Amino acid sequence: MEILPILAAAGVVEGLTETASSIKGQFGLQSQLFISQAIGFLIFAGVLYRFAFKPIQSMLDERRNRIIEGEEKLKHIEKQLAESEANTAAAIAKANSEAVRLIDEAKTGAAAFTEQKAQEAIASAQLILTKAEAAAKADRNRLEVELKREFGRLVAQTTTQVTGKILNADDQKRINEDALARVEA
Repeated sequence: MEILPILAAAGVVEGLTETASSIKGQFGLQSQLFISQAIGFLIFAGVLYRFAFKPIQSMLDERRNRIIEGEEKLKHIEKQLAESEANTAAAIAKANSEAVRLIDEAKTGAAAFTEQKAQEAIASAQLILTKAEAAAKADRNRLEVELKREFGRLVAQTTTQVTGKILNADDQKRINEDALARVEA
């Protein structure tokens, strides 16, 4: 308000009034018509805002919100995918370590089984050798007994032929024992 007196003193207000009058005259501006057109424009702008701009704006806001939600869902899905990949990698690593452990156990078991079978084979071979030695010893003893009997029979027969006398059982036994004692010594 203090500016108006200053502008009036400077003659600016009079100049503005003259300029407004000259514009009014040059363009054929009529105040009542200008005011009604301004009111019509404001009504048109209000209706346009209410029925066109506002729904378009709300649709754009809704679309923006859906895009934001979609981006958030995408981030969430990417996060879940990363977690799933990490879980999958962990599961694969665990399965690999379990497979390595099972393979090692199988190798250890196979080595133990091989060792056990080797020990069983050695024990079986020892048993066979022991049985073979026992059988050989039994055969040798049997052959020795047969050989001694045969030797005693031959000695008795030779003695009978040399002496020309038939020996009784006691004589044959005594000669056999004497001959065997000399052979064994």
